[in-house]
Amino acid sequence: MGKPEKLMSRHEMLRNATLTEVAGAVPPISSIAETANQTPRNRTIEENSKHGTNEWQLQYTRFDDPVTLASYPLVRRVRSSAIEGFASRTSVMPGESIDFKVSMNPAGKFSIDIYRMGYYGGTGGCHMTKIDSLDARPQFMPTMTIERLRECNWEVSATFHVPKDWPGGVYLGKLTRSEQFGYQSYLIFVVKEHRKSDILCQVSDLTWQAYNKWPGTDSLYDDGTPEVWYSGPNVRVSFDRPYTKYLQVYDAPLSAGSGEYLLWEHPMSFWLEQQGYDVTYCSNLDVHSDPDILGLSKVFLSVAHDEYWTRKMYDEAVKARDNGLSFAFFSGNSINHEINIFESFDGTPNRAFSREKPFQDEENLMGNSSYGHGCGDWIVKNSRNWIYEGTGLKDGDKIPAIVGWEYHGPPLANIKGLEIVAENSLHSNTKTPHTAVVYPCPKGNWVFNAGTIWWAEGLSQPPGHMPAAHSSGGENTFGVNPHVQKITMNILNRMIKDSPRK
Repeated sequence: MGKPEKLMSRHEMLRNATLTEVAGAVPPISSIAETANQTPRNRTIEENSKHGTNEWQLQYTRFDDPVTLASYPLVRRVRSSAIEGFASRTSVMPGESIDFKVSMNPAGKFSIDIYRMGYYGGTGGCHMTKIDSLDARPQFMPTMTIERLRECNWEVSATFHVPKDWPGGVYLGKLTRSEQFGYQSYLIFVVKEHRKSDILCQVSDLTWQAYNKWPGTDSLYDDGTPEVWYSGPNVRVSFDRPYTKYLQVYDAPLSAGSGEYLLWEHPMSFWLEQQGYDVTYCSNLDVHSDPDILGLSKVFLSVAHDEYWTRKMYDEAVKARDNGLSFAFFSGNSINHEINIFESFDGTPNRAFSREKPFQDEENLMGNSSYGHGCGDWIVKNSRNWIYEGTGLKDGDKIPAIVGWEYHGPPLANIKGLEIVAENSLHSNTKTPHTAVVYPCPKGNWVFNAGTIWWAEGLSQPPGHMPAAHSSGGENTFGVNPHVQKITMNILNRMIKDSPRK
């Protein structure tokens, strides 16, 4: 296998500082300096020069023992009723307000420490503010509707006014009971910005919510009985409820309340901000309800597990691509299911959704589409392609253990200029190989599709990160890989450089 050229972060190049990678030091490449319209300093660099802390992580957690509710068993310890909560909005602009709704059993006082997630000298987060001496009590368990929907009409514990000078990003609110060794969990929200940026990084929160089991088995896929996986119609889920800990393919107790962000997406934002890319953030739902945000950036990132989109999201994305926006799908199982969006019990828009049907035309945007479960190696094909520049990789070389646990397969759409850049059979699926593709767009922009949920595992391993694995199948990832870093850098730099948006 070829060896990549040594890497230097954009942050390092622009500030002339020595940067130590999570996986070790990485030396310089010339392509970073060629990125078009890159100012010497941007808001991401300024923000990450602030003092960081690793105290954003949970230290004390407790999960409920299985009990019986509404005549069905909660078959796993997923909920933390000692302290749990959620935000009233998935995203908010600086200067706007957001409500935090928290339940605690037993009642007592608690605090909320709000952290912005990023690089921050390798700590992974920055403490933004603390809201202290709040009161909470046990809040009621909502009755399940005929579509198994549970919406928590909980009282507001705190209304937070986001300061106008706060930068966009992914924010965690760490909830902590006030007694000594008080139990903890998260709530999560995005601060978005209506400003120009090189990269718009979307969080996959529709998919987080689809697989959220709160209070026990109430995801889109659980039918209320143990060990049964349901994929039929007439099921809704709501954002008006806490996230349980993640346990779809492995058990991650320190994720409680954060959806899937810490597992699959934090390594991407950590690395992007480490490299000094000019990046803004949005919720999945912003592509549906605030599509003008797609007109402000040069590159759109779909990261990790990005399965659920509305038809409007897809149509807006296609329109944005045709207007010059590049798309990088560093994700797997993406745009696989079309959903319908509903208002909440109190009329708030975009707070619940149901699965409508599988997408049939997603390949026309992504170049290829989801083919289910499978884990394995990235095998290089067409190594002359520009995404491999400076890697030293040759046809047939492998990047081990970066494909999984859901992936994209062979392209079927007839897209001019589309090229397959990786192809390999997988351990858990011998029928359909993994395939990654790239294609040019008429305005000079690009679309790349890595076709794997686990791509960001090769970029960084932030503090507190639990390396990806599939507990039932025994597949694991190997962590940071310089080939993955260099390929990602090539893709982003080329997309920014070639963008018709100046």
